[in-house]
Amino acid sequence: MGGGGREHALTWKLAQNPTVDKLFAVPGNAGIAEVAQCEPLDISKPSVVADFVEANGVDLTVVGPEAPLVAGLADELGERGLRVFGPSMAAARIEGSKAWAKEIMIKAGVPTARSEIVTTLEDGLSALDRFGTPVVVKADGLAAGKGVTVATTRAGAEQAIRECLIDLAFGDAGTTVVIEEFLQGEELSILCLTDGRHVLPLVPAQDFKRAFDGDAGPNTGGMGSYSPVPSVPADIVDRAMTEVFEPTIRTLDAAGAPYVGCLYAGLMITADGPKVLEFNCRFGDPETQAVIPRLESDLAELLLACTETNLSYYKPQWTRDACVAVVAASGGYPGKYRTGVPIEGLDEAAVHGVEVFHAGTARKKRRIVTAGGRVLAVAALGDDIAAARSRAYEAVAKIQFEGMHYRKDIAERAAADQGGRR
Repeated sequence: MGGGGREHALTWKLAQNPTVDKLFAVPGNAGIAEVAQCEPLDISKPSVVADFVEANGVDLTVVGPEAPLVAGLADELGERGLRVFGPSMAAARIEGSKAWAKEIMIKAGVPTARSEIVTTLEDGLSALDRFGTPVVVKADGLAAGKGVTVATTRAGAEQAIRECLIDLAFGDAGTTVVIEEFLQGEELSILCLTDGRHVLPLVPAQDFKRAFDGDAGPNTGGMGSYSPVPSVPADIVDRAMTEVFEPTIRTLDAAGAPYVGCLYAGLMITADGPKVLEFNCRFGDPETQAVIPRLESDLAELLLACTETNLSYYKPQWTRDACVAVVAASGGYPGKYRTGVPIEGLDEAAVHGVEVFHAGTARKKRRIVTAGGRVLAVAALGDDIAAARSRAYEAVAKIQFEGMHYRKDIAERAAADQGGRR
């Protein structure tokens, strides 16, 4: 389910399982169409998707984006006795409502930033007096990765609150606002698979949210990522499991929202240890494009195990290689951008060790054209971060489309840090 770079990476890996007879992608994209049969269904309508799954004898449905999960797709499939990798509507609130996610974290004792929840401008401005700046302002609901503002000034924070509550810039998603203390440290993304009882962490990654080099410009859905992350402490995954993921899964179950699927935690590694910035109810994007190429084990078996409550029998194997993924975006993204722009150089970029994952693409006659803001994620493996980074940027340089832009500093600091320790 889905049609972005994350879904291309998942489909690409699922296609490697020799026991998979057929793959469907809804709606898919031009790249996914090379490994799966794409169907132009409306994924916002659970009954339409479930009818298709039943009619085609699909054994496992893997949901990529968050919106169908928040809309209850997993519930519809589950009620019909169909296997689905993805949480129920109740459990998907962990991403669908940042305010509710905070309540779950507090109940679970999960370390996170101090916050207040407001629904009026007056309360929001009053809360700012207690936080100072910098401060983080978040729209409560789904806002396509654009509902979070890190405000460095009081005026900027007030503007962010007004955009949510007065201007309704994010519609209903912004009628409740979470105001949160600004945390300092190293950001880290950890994705876990869970069958509702057992939790299995994937290798950590780090992503880049800002549009331009040096973490300048507006927030985006993500302009690149890399894995592993050598700058974080060696015990951080174990701490995240015991302090974040396991208590969260237990608390969700106790709240009547058992969780089956991928739980993503955006963490800040502070001087006091890991603290949760946000939870997502699905694989991250573009972290998936840097993590999945490192997976040596079979993905289909792992996802199926989650739906059958036997994940405890599995321990995935990972390559020692590093992976760096660089996103190529349309001109103007994350603002307004054109679509239908021809893309050149895709075949030339796809050399050994490089995968070009399509995100916003479509096929128009015999040409592949842009169809979104984030167009491609070029992911490269290498012996270390520096080698993977060099290979990724060599591949990106072979791709052209009018208005294309990408960050030049993805994993730059990590490559330098890693090299300095050799």
